[in-house]
Amino acid sequence: MQGRVVSDKPDQTIVVVVERRYRHPVYGKFVRKSSKFHAHDPLNKGKVGDTVTIRECRPLSKLKRWELCEGVSGEEARAET
Repeated sequence: MQGRVVSDKPDQTIVVVVERRYRHPVYGKFVRKSSKFHAHDPLNKGKVGDTVTIRECRPLSKLKRWELCEGVSGEEARAET
């Protein structure tokens, strides 16, 4: 899944918001739904505002069931400045 990092405060953990849009079955209006996932980030690469890809993994703690894939965008923009 792909989402945006909203918190990187805990060590080796990032909080990722994944938003999806769907059409309401009765009214036909598009509705945005978001979910937060705690993902394991062993190298602390993800920073707030980055767009990241996460994948499901074995339970690592009470909340962490996801891990960060290697695709981190937004990091390259910070490196150039």
